Amino acid sequence: MYKRFLNFAVCAAAAQTAGGATPPADAPAQQISRAGSQASAAGPAEFFTGRVRVDPVWPADEHIKASGAYVTFEPGARSAWHTHPAGQRLVVTSGVGLTQEWGKPVQEIRPGDVVWCPPGVKHWHGAGPLTALTHLAVTGTVDGKNVNWMEKVSDEQYSSR
Repeated sequence: MYKRFLNFAVCAAAAQTAGGATPPADAPAQQISRAGSQASAAGPAEFFTGRVRVDPVWPADEHIKASGAYVTFEPGARSAWHTHPAGQRLVVTSGVGLTQEWGKPVQEIRPGDVVWCPPGVKHWHGAGPLTALTHLAVTGTVDGKNVNWMEKVSDEQYSSR
């Protein structure tokens, strides 16, 4: 099935370019942001408990109203409670972590898991007590704002599994 899809995609692309269509000279071009071109930053103690590193990947702009960053939480580290005006997707890339929506149980997250945090839903996320966690955070932006920070997650809330 995948092979048929791949063949279809290649044939469709070839058919589109076979007509000799040349993009206009002023057409936008691909851009490459080189790995390591943006500085890592520590997650501010005001919004995080424990050691957290944020590695920006791309900012929100006029083309895509969402930013991306790899966020690494050392064991036991976590975000404060917060919401997102346009929502957020977390793609767990390594480690074992925890997340919780306000009023619901803490849930474990693992590599390959994708967490959807809907707009306005109060939640937190971070590493498990014994293992670091890294996730790619893709966060929507509304009027230049992508997060509303709230109170810190207590040790009791964190360990309430």
